[in-house]
Amino acid sequence: MRKLVERELTSEGPRRGASAGRKRRSVTVNLGESPIAWLHARGHLDNRLFDAGEALRSDYERAQLSANVTMRWDPVRVKSTGDRGLSATERQIAARQRFDGAIAAAGKGLEDILWRVVCAGEGVPTAEKALGWPARSGKLVLQLALDRVADFYRIG
Repeated sequence: MRKLVERELTSEGPRRGASAGRKRRSVTVNLGESPIAWLHARGHLDNRLFDAGEALRSDYERAQLSANVTMRWDPVRVKSTGDRGLSATERQIAARQRFDGAIAAAGKGLEDILWRVVCAGEGVPTAEKALGWPARSGKLVLQLALDRVADFYRIG
């Protein structure tokens, strides 16, 4: 999804609204771009780390670990094809096991930033602030976590 909006550029980064009386600079932000896609597009993550993040996010979504509404609106499938004969429930369980294994492979202290940025879609500065970390430390820690996740998924 591509949704471009204009944001005022401040010392903390892009934000909404404008401050009166100051010269304004703005940037165009794609709200549909994930934080790891943004980092990858700007050369902060190599292809291996980006692919690891996408694999983790894919398993997170397949395992349906995000918050759900009480009513499911998915169409009912009578016949299953592909996925080596696994039922929908078995595919969900397998994705959950891969997700749990990848998070465990990241290790203690690294899973927080990994989950926040890759799965929850928080920006690195937002995750740093929520975790009480110093500014500009999250990107390095995220790279370490993604490197371990890439090893788990055997991404070369």
